[in-house]
Amino acid sequence: MKILVTGGAGFIGSHCADAFLAQGHDLAIVDDLSSGRKDNIPAGARFYHIDIRDSGIRDIMARERPDIICHLAAQVSVRVSVDDPVKDAQINIIGGINLAKMAVEFGVKKVIFSSTGGAIYGEQEEFPAAENHPLRPLSAYGVAKLSFEKYLDYFRQVFGLRYCILRYANVYGPRQDPFGEAGVVAIFCERMLDGKQPVINGDGGQTRDFVYVGDVARANVLALGLGGSHCFNIGTGKETSINTIFNILKELTGSDAKEVHGPEKQGEQRRSVISPDLAFECIGWRPEISLREGLSRTVDYFRCIKT
Repeated sequence: MKILVTGGAGFIGSHCADAFLAQGHDLAIVDDLSSGRKDNIPAGARFYHIDIRDSGIRDIMARERPDIICHLAAQVSVRVSVDDPVKDAQINIIGGINLAKMAVEFGVKKVIFSSTGGAIYGEQEEFPAAENHPLRPLSAYGVAKLSFEKYLDYFRQVFGLRYCILRYANVYGPRQDPFGEAGVVAIFCERMLDGKQPVINGDGGQTRDFVYVGDVARANVLALGLGGSHCFNIGTGKETSINTIFNILKELTGSDAKEVHGPEKQGEQRRSVISPDLAFECIGWRPEISLREGLSRTVDYFRCIKT
């Protein structure tokens, strides 16, 4: 089938693009390259350098006529969303609405939307959180993702647009940007391999659900053939502290970095972990790459690009 991937030059988007092409699908990629990299774009995909808010998206939709939109283009930093919620909303809400309108106009069968399980539930009452957990995001990023989920359901009810929402846990792996605010694994890898000192925010006891990017890409492939409209958590159901991540990466990189702590970050949850049970029940997805194996692959990637 024909698939349009927004954000396909980015970290998660490029892995999804690789997975779609490996399945033999016809692929086009939209990305403004604000955070994505042109060398992430796989051979065999048509590329359009454009912002998802741009009116030129209509011309691309008219040319491509995709069956599926896999929507990953986003402002992804919780920190940026706290500092500049207007920018976050313009990209993550207004940009999404622009795509949804085009999807309806050009007869797209389904939108697969990359949402957040790490930020949408807020401070959790249950561990791990299922999809029916109360939604109380603590950041503008989480609010924007939740808002577009609601818009998708509006477009389903009024225009019949089907969707599959995938709420990701904390995704890590090769190609993640080590120079932004998001992605503690990539940041720690980069600094340790360069012989520099990473800084752990707060006491490092905060926990996250770390899911490998290859497993996330596979979830997007499995969502292609699903009928109806659905929402699934894509995570491991296991909590890991930031201190644990630091110590595993220290071992894997051979770093002699000390465990240095800085101030806590505003809007950061204490514990975050999501249940993948519904995804397994409905699309047969469960994580396959263990944390240690995924971290080892990630270290190998960063080590390789430095040589």
